[in-house]
Amino acid sequence: MTFLKQLRANSTLKAPIFLPSLIFIAFVTIYCSFFPTHAQKILTIAKQQIFTHFSWLYVLAASIFIVFLILLCSSRLGDIRLGTDNEAPEYPFLSWIAMLFAAGMGIGLMYFGVAEPMLHYVNPLHQQFTATEQVKEAMLMTFYHWGIHAWAIYAVIGLALAYFGFRYKLPLTIRSGFYPLLKHKISGFWGHVIDVCALCSTIFGITTTLGYGAMQLDAGLNSLGWIESRSFSTLSILIIIVMFLATISAITGVAKGVRRLSEVNLFLALSLMLFVIIVGPTLLLFTSFTENLGYYLSNLVALSFRTFAYEPENQSWFSNWTVLYWAWWVSWAPFVGLFIAKISKGRTIREFILGVLFIPSLFNALWMTTFGNTAIWLDVETAGNLSALSNNTEALLFGFFEQLPFSNIASFIAIMIIALFFITSADSGIYVINSIASQGEEKSVKWQSIFWALLLTVLALALLRSDGLSALQTMTLVIALPFTIIMLLLCFGLWKGLMVDNQYFSKAFSQGSDNWTGKHWQDRLEKILLQSKRADVKHFIKDIAQPAFNELVAEFEKHGLTAQTEIIMDKNPKIEFVVMKENVRNFLYGIDCKPRELSNLVVEDDGLPNIDSQRSYEPITYFIDGREGYDVQYMTKNELIVDVLKQYERYMNLVMDNTNALMTYDVA
Repeated sequence: MTFLKQLRANSTLKAPIFLPSLIFIAFVTIYCSFFPTHAQKILTIAKQQIFTHFSWLYVLAASIFIVFLILLCSSRLGDIRLGTDNEAPEYPFLSWIAMLFAAGMGIGLMYFGVAEPMLHYVNPLHQQFTATEQVKEAMLMTFYHWGIHAWAIYAVIGLALAYFGFRYKLPLTIRSGFYPLLKHKISGFWGHVIDVCALCSTIFGITTTLGYGAMQLDAGLNSLGWIESRSFSTLSILIIIVMFLATISAITGVAKGVRRLSEVNLFLALSLMLFVIIVGPTLLLFTSFTENLGYYLSNLVALSFRTFAYEPENQSWFSNWTVLYWAWWVSWAPFVGLFIAKISKGRTIREFILGVLFIPSLFNALWMTTFGNTAIWLDVETAGNLSALSNNTEALLFGFFEQLPFSNIASFIAIMIIALFFITSADSGIYVINSIASQGEEKSVKWQSIFWALLLTVLALALLRSDGLSALQTMTLVIALPFTIIMLLLCFGLWKGLMVDNQYFSKAFSQGSDNWTGKHWQDRLEKILLQSKRADVKHFIKDIAQPAFNELVAEFEKHGLTAQTEIIMDKNPKIEFVVMKENVRNFLYGIDCKPRELSNLVVEDDGLPNIDSQRSYEPITYFIDGREGYDVQYMTKNELIVDVLKQYERYMNLVMDNTNALMTYDVA
């Protein structure tokens, strides 16, 4: 058996994605490891050229994303659910929000919560600022870089993937977002190219995070006196421990691993923030938060389109801060967006946008105010103790805690939070990498998670050892430009898909299709008064649905069509009538046994003596496009046949209309 056959037989990895990605990753790693100086030089030139000539594109694109998302949220398209019409959210709201932070910005907030406000304060954009203006501008720039623009970048790709993955039933991978543009070609060469780019970008981004995250953990342990100086051995041990724990979490699954760790970490982060508020300048923080938020909102439009076209002396600051941030958020978008999509099944588009765009942004504002304003206040009170550490950003957070009571306890909790954010980022990263390499396969063998964890560990250690980590980070930022263009195309594809969706699911039944007549009304009344049991549903499927479907099969075959009936008569009986097609999705009319929870009032009502339990069972229809079904238990055989034909007529009308091609095309 060849290697490719073994790969297909013993894993969910797809060779056209996995092998090219592995080859490219190996090439880049060897290049950055053995020639770090040369790689850094070439990539830095490329980055500077991109930032110089295309900084306007980053700024414009991020603003377009915000406008696009707000338009969707405020329109009737916001009612569309990321899944079938009656699908409930997979995770509770708080767990969902906790996982957003863990995968998106958790470790960044710890790293930059003190560092960025202090850096803007020490090195202001305009030297003529007064002391008060320096503080206001420092917080404004921090809010801007960590506000809704960053989350809009994540939200766009997350929404596109969740929508096409759960609504159109496509694989949960980057290629699926291009379905309206590429249609069936997403299953071929171009789909593989898109996923290879996304996989490499994700692995590079996580690898650099592993390296820099280990450096901050090292700085925290050094502040507690647990280690004396940074060394490659120390960083290696930290990375190995974190990846070991992340692998265990990844093997247990998202529902248990990432979710539980994220909830714990959000609680610890909130506790740490509350501690700073209490022991810090409490009243100043509350008043500063209100003013910071108002100042940010009042300047949001101007900031969103500012490129310093008339201030060339500030172009360097613009490139090294705003453009760098936007490029970094874009480079992380495949990883974070895909993970956000995975955990958002069942939510409406409006709920998704409000949750992803505004709640994390508001929390970031509160976090940055708490740590940033307190840090600036402490710096003034201590005559520049924190300013003296501005060149060592990794140590600023722990230097900040040294100015507060219970500094060792606060530093220890901060290290725990960083470590947990580190683990959850790596864990969710392993899941995303596995998903992309497996072309959206949900259930993969455990050894694949272990393989990706080992690969990330080896890459991070090799690049740390050779000082090639900076070169890899620069390459990740270079890749962000083409991916920004890709994300703009995703917006167009998403809008096109939503337009088709809205038309498709609002299609009404034709007049005169109601098949309920006055016949057999006594039998129907008797069924209404009796509580339907599972045995009643089995009886309906066997005595009414199966003969009806068999007659339909025979009649369809007379007209040269291929039809069949499939029936399962186990604990949960079901039956399907399917008409096979070649180029479009098959027509499917299914009946499934569905439980229904009854109200306590109904069960306890003496006027309803035939209802004696809280659960009844009903034969509910379902269709291949995921529409919400309905109860057919009162239909006779002929009425059921008419109902199937009514659905088939609707199906044919949709198939024959070319505007519905995105929904009716058989992707498989």
